[in-house]
Amino acid sequence: MSAPVDRDVLAEIAAHVPEQRILRDPDVVSSLSHDEAEWAPVGAALAVVRVTSAEETREVVAACHRHGVPVVARGAGTGLSGGANAVDGGIVLAMDRMSRIVEIDPVERLAVVEPGVVNDDLRAAAAAQGLWYPPDPASSPWSTIGGNVATNAGGLCCVKYGVTRDYVLGLQMATGTGELVRLGRRTAKGVAGYDLAGLVVGSEGTLGVVTEVTVRLRPLPPPAITVVGYFASVIDAGRAVAASAAAGLTPAALELVDRHCLRAVDAWKNMGLSVDADVVLLARLDEPGPAGEQAAERMLACFEGATWAARSTDEAEAEALFAARRLAYPALERLGPVLTEDVCVPTARVPEMLARIEATAERHRTTIANIAHAGDGNLHPLLITEPGDDAARVRAQAAFDDIVADALALDGTVTGEHGIGLLKRGGLVAELEPAVLDLHRAVKRALDPAGILNPGKVIGGAPAAGVPG
Repeated sequence: MSAPVDRDVLAEIAAHVPEQRILRDPDVVSSLSHDEAEWAPVGAALAVVRVTSAEETREVVAACHRHGVPVVARGAGTGLSGGANAVDGGIVLAMDRMSRIVEIDPVERLAVVEPGVVNDDLRAAAAAQGLWYPPDPASSPWSTIGGNVATNAGGLCCVKYGVTRDYVLGLQMATGTGELVRLGRRTAKGVAGYDLAGLVVGSEGTLGVVTEVTVRLRPLPPPAITVVGYFASVIDAGRAVAASAAAGLTPAALELVDRHCLRAVDAWKNMGLSVDADVVLLARLDEPGPAGEQAAERMLACFEGATWAARSTDEAEAEALFAARRLAYPALERLGPVLTEDVCVPTARVPEMLARIEATAERHRTTIANIAHAGDGNLHPLLITEPGDDAARVRAQAAFDDIVADALALDGTVTGEHGIGLLKRGGLVAELEPAVLDLHRAVKRALDPAGILNPGKVIGGAPAAGVPG
């Protein structure tokens, strides 16, 4: 990007956004130029622009379109695929100040929110009116709805209640040409035209910058019954997962946490969880009345390979176990760089995929911890290395590629909820047919003809210098 273009685009942006919200200090810009993806390349952004309205967003994108300047939208920066990483000479569009819950309609059971609303804040506001927003990524205390929409985030409850796309009724966004458009609807049903709102969910900011989201809500679920199983290996736990699917059970959550994670959480929070178990499987069942009791007994039967299994009679204890599941990733981060996987396989193939992950760890001499939304086959192997150990980094990256290949070999997908970003572009090419990739590119050209929205991410394209295509 040339200096005159830099000056011109920033001057045009400054006509619509106050100077104090156009951040140019190199250290500040650098700190807001990446997400949590380990070893993903990061470009040098021209500036970070903190917008506070849809109109400001539109004006910034329109200015960037006129000058051919890349735009990368950023929420809370909790992503794990490099999807929010800056490109050289681009603008990082920070959406965190757009944090209003515009409306909660208890009759229509919907909420209208700006993209910077934190997931847990929406859940709390909905709960105050007896309603529930189910998508609950482990990052829900920090991640924003805009980021959740960008990656089609799931979470612990998605095995029964679905992912973000299942709850997005409509949205407003700025297209790559700086037009502000509304997609979707507010009604429970509607088939007027293509489902463009659904198309944008999971597009990682490559098709538009989301400025408002309308989501459906559900009634609060009944109190849940928790079934806990301790297993001697992840493979034994995987067999229990497959057995529960074969039995026709649909728990509200079915989570796996292995010994590496339990020990890391214990070392950090002193919760005493790793004393009795190598692997913990947590099932939460929320059918009301006798149906819930029967489902819990059937789940216990599926845990027959456990060294110990029981219904939890202590709700505080059950909540502590689920809290440990959420704490696993930050606990492991304290040990060193963590490269996070996000593959998904059919539930019947979970035991085999877990066995392959163990073999990969041994083959590449890499420590791989396992947490998983096991009930829907979404596995999160966490590859841990020592700080500054380049040889370990190379081995971990090779293991990462092998896990992706194994997931595809087992009829799975390269990402369940973290997105493609920068880290999984090769996996996307391996998963999709060339003709399907061409369809992706055609959609991208239609909504972003100049290719300025998050260039180089997902399907590649022509990124700015500093981010490989």
